[in-house]
Amino acid sequence: MSGFLGPYQLYELGRIELFKDVFLWAYERSALRYAAIRQSLGEPDAFRLTYREEIRRVIAAIISGAMSQEEALKTIRETAQKVPPSEQRKFVEIVETELLALHEGNYARYRVKPSEFSRWKDIWERP
Repeated sequence: MSGFLGPYQLYELGRIELFKDVFLWAYERSALRYAAIRQSLGEPDAFRLTYREEIRRVIAAIISGAMSQEEALKTIRETAQKVPPSEQRKFVEIVETELLALHEGNYARYRVKPSEFSRWKDIWERP
C-alpha cells in the first residue's frame, strides 16, 4: 500500500499531491473525450436552432391533432408561411424529415403524450 494515500495522509498531513495528479489526469481525459465527441458531431445546424421552437410546435400539433399525412402537409405549409420566403422550402423539408423519423424512442422531445403519439401513428401509417 505504499502508493495509496489514506484519509490520514490526505487530510491530517496535507499531502494532496497524488489527489491533485488524479484530478488533473481525469480532467485532461474528460477534455479529450469531449473534444472527440464534439468533433464527431460537427457544428450545430443554425437553421434548426433558429426555428427549433416553430419546428417543435408544428410537429406537436400534428401529433396531438392526430393528423393524416395530407392534413400534416397542409399544416406544415401554413406554418412555413411564418418564416422568410427564402427559408420556407427548407423549413418544410426539415419538418417532413422529422415526422418521418419519429418513433417510440424519440417522440417525447415534442412534449406529446404516449397515447397521442400512438393514435397519430395509427392514422399516419394508414394507406
